[in-house]
Amino acid sequence: MNAQAEETSKALDVVKHGLSLVLVVAGVAGFYYFSDVPGFTLLYRVLVLVAIILTAVGVAFTTVAGRNVWNFALEAKQEVRKVVWPTREETMRTTLLVFGMVFIVGLILWLLDWGLLVGIKALTGQGS
Repeated sequence: MNAQAEETSKALDVVKHGLSLVLVVAGVAGFYYFSDVPGFTLLYRVLVLVAIILTAVGVAFTTVAGRNVWNFALEAKQEVRKVVWPTREETMRTTLLVFGMVFIVGLILWLLDWGLLVGIKALTGQGS
């Protein structure tokens, strides 16, 4: 009995994913189709498209995969709350250190490039 219910659930999930895809494609097609219709301004077309996409996402979230994605998002939100964020001073110090190192490496690369340019010009005789 459990295997049959699982197969029905999988089949229903495939239908729901297909319905979600059809809704999104129809919404995008309608968005462009009604661009020439005088009564439909851009605002109305965008609002209808957003409503259709939200409906498609809602349908997709009723599947097993959609519930898994939702649970993952909730767990990720809980994990972000556990993160120990750096203080403002630590962030500023690290940012300034990164800027300083980028400047120093850029200066070294510029000097290396300039030295190679001078060397190549001397070897080829173009600097004379």
